[in-house]
This record gives sequence, structure tokens and C-alpha cells, in this order.
Amino acid sequence: MSTQPQSFKSFAEFYPYYLAEHSHPICRSLHYIGSTLVILLALAALGWQDWRFAAAMPLAGYGFAWLGHFGFEHNKPATFKYPLYSLWGDWVMYGQFLRGLLRAA
Repeated sequence: MSTQPQSFKSFAEFYPYYLAEHSHPICRSLHYIGSTLVILLALAALGWQDWRFAAAMPLAGYGFAWLGHFGFEHNKPATFKYPLYSLWGDWVMYGQFLRGLLRAA
């Protein structure tokens, strides 16, 4: 479990901290699953014009992520202290994973 600095001056400064808070491979994998579900739910909401799919997006995204943090990483999600940087970090991490730049950990 790492110690959280009080503040970050930029996302570039925050991102290494974010990755360190996601070092457990199951935690990262659960983030990737949640992000994939968010994309699929967004496509379903648009395709079927059923906004219940959109309403399920935060549950899918945060549910899997928080399961990873509380169940495997044993730390507090960065979302609670750095909500925008954390959301941005999740999508950057997911994009790097999809491009083969990151593994599950």
C-alpha cells in the first residue's frame, strides 16, 4: 500500500502514482473488464436507444475497479481523492494495455 501525496501538479506527475496503486494483476484485470463493459454498455445504449444501459455504466466501471482495490490491491481507490485524474488514468492505462504497452501487471 503506497502513501498518497497531497497533490499533483499535472496528470504526468499523477500517472506513475496511479500505476503503482494498480500493481496487482487481478486489480488491473478487473479495471480492464470494467472499462470494456463501459464501452459495450455505451454502444448498447446508443444502438438500442435504451438509456438503462448508460445508467449501468458507472456500476460496471466502478464496481469492477473497486472490487480490484478492496479485494486484491487492498488500497483505497484514487477516485475518492483524485476523481478526474483517476478517471483519465483508467482510460490511459486501458489504452496502453490494448496497445500492448502494459500487461495486467
